[in-house]
Order: sequence, then C-alpha cells, then structure tokens
Amino acid sequence: MTTLRTTLDFLLYDWLQAESLNARERFADHSRETFDAVLDTCERIAREKYAPFNRTVDQQEPQFDGERVILPQATKDAYDAYAASGMLSAAQDYDIGGMQLPYTVDAAANAFFAVASISISSNLLSTGNANLLMVHGTDLQKQVFALNEFSGRFSGTMCLSEPQAGSSLSDVATRAIPDEAPSVAADGSVPWEQDPLGARYRLTGNKMWISSGEHELSENIVHLVLAKIPGPDGKLVAGTRGISLFIVPKKLVDTQGQLTGVRNDVALAGLNHKLGWRGTTNTLLNFGEGKYPVDGRAGAVGYLVGQPGKGLACMFHMMNEARIGIGMAATMLGLAGYYASLDYAKNRPQGRLVGPAGKDAAQPQVRIIEHADVRRMLLAQKSYCEGALALNLYCARLVDEQHTGQPEAADEARLLLEVLTPIAKSWPSEFCLEANSLAIQIHGGYGYTRDFPVEQYWRDNRLNMIHEGTHGIQAADLLGRKVLMENGKGLQLLAARMAATARKASGVPELAAFAQQLTGALQQVGEATQAAWAGGEPTQALANAVPYMQAFGHTVLAWIWLDVAHTVWNKDATLSIAANAGRMGAAQYFFHYELPKTGAWLNVVNGRDMTCAALAEEAF
Repeated sequence: MTTLRTTLDFLLYDWLQAESLNARERFADHSRETFDAVLDTCERIAREKYAPFNRTVDQQEPQFDGERVILPQATKDAYDAYAASGMLSAAQDYDIGGMQLPYTVDAAANAFFAVASISISSNLLSTGNANLLMVHGTDLQKQVFALNEFSGRFSGTMCLSEPQAGSSLSDVATRAIPDEAPSVAADGSVPWEQDPLGARYRLTGNKMWISSGEHELSENIVHLVLAKIPGPDGKLVAGTRGISLFIVPKKLVDTQGQLTGVRNDVALAGLNHKLGWRGTTNTLLNFGEGKYPVDGRAGAVGYLVGQPGKGLACMFHMMNEARIGIGMAATMLGLAGYYASLDYAKNRPQGRLVGPAGKDAAQPQVRIIEHADVRRMLLAQKSYCEGALALNLYCARLVDEQHTGQPEAADEARLLLEVLTPIAKSWPSEFCLEANSLAIQIHGGYGYTRDFPVEQYWRDNRLNMIHEGTHGIQAADLLGRKVLMENGKGLQLLAARMAATARKASGVPELAAFAQQLTGALQQVGEATQAAWAGGEPTQALANAVPYMQAFGHTVLAWIWLDVAHTVWNKDATLSIAANAGRMGAAQYFFHYELPKTGAWLNVVNGRDMTCAALAEEAF
C-alpha cells in the first residue's frame, strides 16, 4: 500500500492543502501528525485484517442455515478491528466519542480498507445511517440508535428498493400503520404517537437488495426503511409524496439502548448470490409477515423519523453520502487492479521489441511493461483511477467546506456537491471498471483465472454501476435536475472554477495547450446543456442523458487532472521525482486520449437524437 499512501499524501497535503483546515475551530486540535497517525492506523489494520482475507470472503460466501447467517471469522475480526479504531465516528464531535476529524482525511483513511477488501464489512452503511439520524432524528433516536452505530455495537442498513419496484421509489408498497391496537393501550403502554423513541408504527412489506441486512457482526441491526402511511381511505398515496422514513431495529431496545429480549418482526427471506462483493450479505427482507410477532401480533415495529411524508428528503442525506462512498469504492477497486497489473507487467517476460531488422528471436524476452500497448493500458488505468481518487477527495473537501466554511463558501460547496455527486458516483463506476478490464487484459490468459486477483476486482467493481442508482438514474438527475437547479447556479459555479484553473495553468508553457483544450470542452458542455433543453421537452432532453454525463464527467476529470498537474509543476518543475513524472504522464494521457471523446458523446445531445427512444419495441 506504499504507492497508495504516497498518492494520498500528495493529494491531501500538496494539492488539497488539508493542513489548512486546522485553522478552523472544529479541527484546531489536529495537525499533520494527527492526520498521519490516523492514516498509519488505518493502513495497518487494512494490511493485517482486510487484505489477507479478500479472497477468503469471496470464496466463502454468506450462508443461511435457516436461523442465522454464517460468515467467515475473518469478517468478524475485521469488523471488530475497524470499530475499535474509532473510524465509525471519526468525523463526529468529541462529546459523543468522535475525533472531529475532517471528512477529507476520513475519506482518505478509509481508502485503505476499500483497496484491501471492499466487501469484507458494512461500515459505509452504518456510518451513513447514523449520520442521517444525527441530522433528522430526535435526541433520543440519536442517543439510542446513532451513537450505538458509531461505537460499532449496532450496525445499520438502508432499505429502499422492493422486488416489484426496484429503483422506482414512487411505487414503494411497504405500509406503515399506527401501532394503536387496544391491547397495547390496555396494558399501560405509552400511546403509539407518544412513544419516546418516536411515533410507533407497524410495517408490512418486502425490501430487496439490502446490503448487510442480516448478520451477527454486531449486537443489533438498525434498518432505515421507506414506507407509506395509508390515507383515511386506507389507500397509499401515489408517487413519492407519501413516503415516510422509519427506524426498524432487528431487535427491540429500551430508551437506554439496551436489548429487551424481543425480536422484531423482520425476517430474512433469502440471500442474493452476487457477482461480486460476496463478503457482504445482500438480502431480501420481509417486514411484518408474522414470523416474529411482537406482542402477539404481526407487523414490524418502526419509529417515525422526521415528518410523515417527508421520508425521501431525509433518506437523500444518506443516499448522497452513499453515492460518493460508492464512487470511492469503485475508485479503489480500480486502483487495486492497477497495482496488480503494474506489478505483473514489471515482472512478466514475454516477446521482444521490434528493431530496424524486425524481431530477433535470439535476444532475451523483454518484460511486457516495455511494450507500448501495455504502457497505454497502464496509463489509462492510472489516469482513470488516480483522477477519480482526486475527484472524490475534492468532494470530501467540499463536505468540510460546507460544514465549517464561511456562509458564502459553505453555500458554494453545497451547490458544487449537488452538481458533482452524480459524477463522483457514476464516472468511477464506469471508468474504473474499465481500468479493471484493462488489468485483466495485461495479465492475458492468467487475468481471467482465479489464480490472480484481477478477475475478482472486476467482479466486485461491476456492482458499482448499479449500486446507489444506475448510470441512467444519475444521468437523468444530472441533466434533468442538478444543472438546472437554482437557475443553473451550481453549473455556473463549477464552470467558473474550471475556467480559473485553465487561466492559471495557461501561464505554464507545458500546460497551456491543456488549458485551452479544457476551455473548449467546457464550452461544448455548456452549449450541449442549452441544446438539450432548447425544445423544453424533457423526453427529448433526457433521451441522451448518459452520453451527456460521460462527456460532463470527462470534462470534470480533465479539470481535476489539470489542477493536479499545475500543483505538480509548481512543486517539481523538473519532474525529478518519479511519482510527479507519473502524474504528469497520466494528465497528458487523459488530455491526449480521453478528453477528445467528449465531442462524439455531445453530438447526440446537441441534436436531441431520438434513435434510442423512438425505435419501436418490435424492432429490437
């Protein structure tokens, strides 16, 4: 992990100036030394508890014996080590056991676990679940559920999708009715609407694709569940307006967070057997089917979070965190494949270079890294993955700015995150997967065998194009909402930052051509945005949302690489340090080989091409 640490150090300290955050009151106790100590600790735990067992958790998939889910011991050991490190609550306040660590450093530290074994634990969802409750939950919900998740005693999930609805949350059919049966009130219990843990409901329905939905890694599992409260006529409100959010613990707890000994009516219906991320359970959960009746009745007990009908707005807090987290996961899987294929290319002898007289079979074989096409594939991986890492850390830096910056800067950070989040999730999910494919290609026939790790990295990464919203969903969100919101203010702000980078880079002769190229690409994206909506017809505008997002994403990554290259040039104008020469090489590759692709993608956007949307079904 030495190469990753060197890259993180450069991005954190040289590029993002993370040490400057210590001038802010929240982070005043920190220094480069404390940041490095966190990175050291996470790197060590990842190296000792995660990396050696990445293949183990892939081969020993979760098994359900009818009562419990069985996982390898290594998974439990890794979970316990991570919880003991304090990283679950690293960004939280001191008074609840946190470190008040900048999210920028938190994200960088977690990169070690993702590159070592992405599927060995469920920490991303637990932290996101608890963070949501810290914003939208009551004081007691924070105390009982969120703080126990931050300690690792409880873990968390996010329950959105349903078997019949998938990503279409408008069609959520899980029902939540007030828990006001006479038997509850007759025994002296608190009325449902006055339960100290939140207004108490009974939920019935099915949730699909729930990561970490059942296991015994933690003492309890806190499910955050989207459901609809029926109207007076008993019918569910159509669309997303009627969706509410509920805390549904696997095991019921009292107001002190202690288990009551009562199992909630949440049952595992089955495990989904996935292409990748096999170390994390992926489940179909039945809520309220009566397998574990509470007080003699079917129905899972759930506590309302926030206001009725406002659940999706609350859940988006967790969804946006998860989207950036998935982008980081995709990035690190791409980097894991890059590191493996780079090592292989440096050590695998095969073939001979072509000289003026052709190949001389009498000469020794050369290592495959000496072949130009192998270097092309390595540079592609490097440009995709290190660029995506820089983008994700930039987004993490915006999170810190949003939470601790001056009002104007904080609002700018909010707007930039709105526009960049679909890119931060989807671009790495597509192009770092392509990096994994190239890593397999470099290995040749060995690449698709299980004797080498790159086939697992590809399988693990293929899930990320679907995790937390598919490409199509993210693209529609970007073109249909994010670039238009607040009269396009977020897009204008991002364009201004890109233009500022181009201006400063144009003063460096070695970067001037790239600055001009970025300026041109930015102008094309702006023109395509206007052209897409010129007809004012959403069906036409969004027909080519994915090509738009690909072009937008490539332009954003070109900007990131130009800004990184400017930092490199200021730091090491002679490129005497190999790592800096490598960064400049990756930037050059991206501008020479990748950014020119944006024109083809934007052609169909500009023309509002309807080839895909208009073709008759029977013609397929």
